[in-house]
Amino acid sequence: MSRYKRTSMKKPVYLVDTTLREGEQTPGVSFTIEQKLDIARKLDELGVDMIEAGHPAVAPDVEKAVRLIVKEGLQAEIIGHSRATKYDIEKAAECEVDRIAIFYGVSDLHLRYKHKVSREEALQIIAEHVEFARSHGVKVRFTAEDASRTELDYLIQVVKTAHEAGADRISLADTVGILTPFRARDLFSKVKQAVPTVELDIHAHNDLGMAVANCLAAFEGGATGIHVTVNGLGERCGIASLQEVAVSLKVLYNIDTVDLKRIVEISKLVERYSGIVLPPHAPVVGDNAFTHKAGVHVAGVLSNPETYEPYPPELVGRTRDWVIDKYTGRKAVKARLERLGVYLTDEELDLVVMKIKERSEVRHWRDEDLLELVEEVTGRRVVLRPPEKIEALVWIKCESTIYTTSVARRVSAIPGVKEVMEITGEYDIVARVSARDQIQLNNIVETIRELRGVKETFTQIVLKKLETRTS
Repeated sequence: MSRYKRTSMKKPVYLVDTTLREGEQTPGVSFTIEQKLDIARKLDELGVDMIEAGHPAVAPDVEKAVRLIVKEGLQAEIIGHSRATKYDIEKAAECEVDRIAIFYGVSDLHLRYKHKVSREEALQIIAEHVEFARSHGVKVRFTAEDASRTELDYLIQVVKTAHEAGADRISLADTVGILTPFRARDLFSKVKQAVPTVELDIHAHNDLGMAVANCLAAFEGGATGIHVTVNGLGERCGIASLQEVAVSLKVLYNIDTVDLKRIVEISKLVERYSGIVLPPHAPVVGDNAFTHKAGVHVAGVLSNPETYEPYPPELVGRTRDWVIDKYTGRKAVKARLERLGVYLTDEELDLVVMKIKERSEVRHWRDEDLLELVEEVTGRRVVLRPPEKIEALVWIKCESTIYTTSVARRVSAIPGVKEVMEITGEYDIVARVSARDQIQLNNIVETIRELRGVKETFTQIVLKKLETRTS
């Protein structure tokens, strides 16, 4: 096993990925052992802090997968899930996981109808099994199932009991997804105030569509662990989505959790393995996430992407685009044609736009269809010619332990880099790059990213340059 675990580093918030456990509880989803190993490796490469590998007592293949994941020696902390029974705990301990996560329903509803025990008996059961797990020499997380429907004073008793028994992390589960952001922040703030030494996790279900918002609110209230699954998989409507939580933490709080440029890759992987296809409007990874349609929107984005984008697509390794249809404005059509190397007079462009708006039955004009329309309007054959070159600005953030000038010198030696400047602000270096096409530009940017000391890059393609004249 790896001697180093990411959780040894103190962070404002940890991501606890439970795709392999909660995610596999999605109706119709069953990962093979090989798929689980692949997902676990990809999650580790992504930089997830904790991976909930499964509940070993559920089935032999789950136990086998947990054992194999442990043997991978990943940097993420590996968690085995368990009911509050000695059998489950021993099964998880035998897998040599880093942490055992014990769950127990604590609301009066669960105590009465599921466990059929009193509040006092429940506290004894929780303490006994947390202590039993700790006796195996592993870290313990206790999950208070249905915490969001548990009377507050009793919930605080539960948290104190589990913590005093040896659980260093307590997860408060919104099991049926009925929290609101205000209530989530208030709940975590009050529990944290009552038990300040405990680390709190949020496990938020998405039954009312508020899982991500509730996770962020819980973080504001004192939670230091957020449970997520890739693509938001899970029981019923799933739980908070890994990609949405990770990007939100970066955009709203400037907190780095994982390598965001790998988000799309692992989302597509889990989409393929799970068979659960994402809708095109899914945040971050959906096909439409950075595709603009209305003319006003496209015009704004072409002028300054911040007008209609909360964060640049490059943050997650994507690019922006816009749809050509009846909603399209003149600037959008002109920009699309020029991107294809086609330049029209103002009169020709106006006529093309008019024809597009007249043909409202066309939902989406593909580039091929658009070029046919241009030929129809102008009466001349369109010969595509690629732009002479692509120019871009690559903003570079360096590791804090690396001398910036040494990185700048290595960047300046890369073919295609025309100018390098060390700057102040969020980024340390900006490089002006010239490439013959998009493929060469991507290769140059990848070469920059691979340099020792480069932590992050952000690329902007130059759309237009204005020449200045001196008198």
